[in-house]
Amino acid sequence: MRKLAWFAASCSAAVFLAVYVLPEGALVPLGEVCALAALAGLTLRGDRRRRVLLAGFGLAAGLLWTAAYGALFQAPARALAGYEGPVEVTVADWPQSTAYGSSVLVRLHPVEGWPVRTLLYLDAPAPDLRPGDGLTVQARLRAADTITGESTDYYYAKGVRLIAYGQGEGETVRPGRPPLWTWPAYVSKALKDRVAAAFPEEAAPLVTALLTGDRSGLSDGDYAALRRSGLAHVIAVSGLHVSFLAGLAAALLGARRRRTAVCTIALLLCFAAVVGNTPSVLRAVFMQSMLLLAPLLGREEDKPTSLCTVLMLLLLQNPYAAASVSLQLSFAAVAGIYLFSGPLTERWTAKLPARPKGFWAKTGCLAARFVLSSLAVSLGAIAFTTPLTAWHFQSVSLVGPLVNLLCLWAVSLAFLGGLAAAVLGVFLPGPAALLALPAALPALYVQRMADALEALPFAALSTQSVYLKLWLALVYALLLLYLLGRGEKKRPLVPLGLGTAGLCAALVLQAASHTAGRLTVSVLDVGQGLSVALLSGGRAALVDCGGTGADNPGDTAADYFQSLGLSRIDLVVLTHYHEDHAGGIPELLERLEVGLLVLPDVEEDDPLRREITALAEEKGIETLLLAEDADVTFGESALRIYAPLGSGGANEEGLSVLCTAGDFDGLITGDMNDTVEKRLIKYGSLPDLELLVAGHHGSKYATSEELLLGTRPELAVISVGYNTYGHPAPETLERLAAAGCAIYRTDWSGTVTITAK
Repeated sequence: MRKLAWFAASCSAAVFLAVYVLPEGALVPLGEVCALAALAGLTLRGDRRRRVLLAGFGLAAGLLWTAAYGALFQAPARALAGYEGPVEVTVADWPQSTAYGSSVLVRLHPVEGWPVRTLLYLDAPAPDLRPGDGLTVQARLRAADTITGESTDYYYAKGVRLIAYGQGEGETVRPGRPPLWTWPAYVSKALKDRVAAAFPEEAAPLVTALLTGDRSGLSDGDYAALRRSGLAHVIAVSGLHVSFLAGLAAALLGARRRRTAVCTIALLLCFAAVVGNTPSVLRAVFMQSMLLLAPLLGREEDKPTSLCTVLMLLLLQNPYAAASVSLQLSFAAVAGIYLFSGPLTERWTAKLPARPKGFWAKTGCLAARFVLSSLAVSLGAIAFTTPLTAWHFQSVSLVGPLVNLLCLWAVSLAFLGGLAAAVLGVFLPGPAALLALPAALPALYVQRMADALEALPFAALSTQSVYLKLWLALVYALLLLYLLGRGEKKRPLVPLGLGTAGLCAALVLQAASHTAGRLTVSVLDVGQGLSVALLSGGRAALVDCGGTGADNPGDTAADYFQSLGLSRIDLVVLTHYHEDHAGGIPELLERLEVGLLVLPDVEEDDPLRREITALAEEKGIETLLLAEDADVTFGESALRIYAPLGSGGANEEGLSVLCTAGDFDGLITGDMNDTVEKRLIKYGSLPDLELLVAGHHGSKYATSEELLLGTRPELAVISVGYNTYGHPAPETLERLAAAGCAIYRTDWSGTVTITAK
């Protein structure tokens, strides 16, 4: 079996290299080189010859197949990019509402070639479309290789090769009977409908997410709590859920390996169909099934071989799936469960009686095995997925192990009970509603625990800190040394103690790096928006909280402060009432305590102002509507908040903030234009600046030459993300360069932190 592992691992590694590292034009030549190198291995003897041959041909197969896949499937799709006109598609899933209309996954039928999996955006609300419907619509096509202007394999990893922008409603043809390949979509929708009907309103969104991975019903706050507490993985239907079912089947069916394997594989296939055959659950079911095939084939179980083979087959089906975060997490979770959790479960359950006598003894042993195996599954999944979450999401949940210990049993009960209630609800809605009541209790428990634990200081830490990166490296080095150690008297407390000491040191060093000077200014990476965090003498403040980043800007700001152990912000200043500057305030106020909220006393009827002031009143937050300049003592520094100096719109009627700490001065102007900047220079008595947060995200109408000549800033930070406005404008960049400013951009550098000594 290990022969297959050598080939599969090499082939999978080659696909990852082809997708992530190597240029497309180099795949065929490198594949040929690997094949020739493998043939050179014929000169060797014994195991070395076999390994060189298998590894070399595996690398060649991975590289050449990725190149062939690109030529067969990607290239024809890219050739359609730029087309505008009528297209014929078959609806593959249920339509979803978007901010500007709706979207639906379809199969596009070109004049020649195979159907192309396409994401179709429509400029109207979600129409009455069902999977299997034929649709003819005027559309514009582009390659699915970018998101918000940046190159990405996100869509390719999902098998989507084209993005279509439709116009109008189009013509719909509904078949008499939906095609067979669309049935999982109908079953999945029926399952979601049954969950919504059977479960209480407060529990239904989480149960739906547990069963199907659809988190659209969860509020931003609920999902943020799950993410920060380390429980977000439970709503991504993957290896953990499949392991729950497999573990339940093994516990119920006993020790007969063949019978257990057959029944478990059948159960998993039914589960995949019920939840809609989504890629993540199919991957997990495929992995689990491969691991169960050994007893059916009369072979010894070899988990590394099974895992490598499954990964290779998944990548051969779509090499670009290597870029799928869900595939990486699913594979890592399953690998952790079977390479780590299995031995751990055996060690924990070794002292339980193999054949207990009596009903209560059997029930107790079954419950103990279930709890211990669930705990081991959680630890194995966390151990193997944490590096990936740190890499992809730049955060690590410190309360994750604790919250998983406290909640995983409830997750398993909610998942299994919810699945039973949903399936029963398709046939017997009344009994399903009764069954849903006890199943809802563990779901509500999970959400409440996540809400409570995510609010703790240091609940989740940003891995942008070099100290935390070093700590993670230390933890996994200690884990590796422990696993490689020999003897039965290994002491787990030693690596545990060293890891804990390393964490404490990392937190101390991180806090010291943010409080080392009189004033620390951090321009947070919130996409196209602005959010500036200030720290001085134990005080914390925030200027603006809005943006279009991947996360809610309120979550981004709250994560920043909580990662420093802070649960309170002394002062929040909003320059004006635009979403890209104030849209994250509701989420921020939900997560952190705020001492004083300062707002411009303009635009009394603005909906966002009304929402923010109402929420502040509800939470008992003092609010100051500013119409005149104000001076604020802020730790070891001082803030001067300038009242609105312009008129005619929110940008012109906004506040601006001057931060002063000793010889250091920094200016934040919001979206102030050049006309208002001239007034600020005239009436604000501005000093020479060490820091300028460039106005209006680098717009050509801000950061004027007059402002630069009047303040002579040494450093400029531009808070900007993907946009269609041309920010930052070339004219602005030229003015800053001519003024001798060092320029930093959040879209290039991420969060930019400046410390005033």
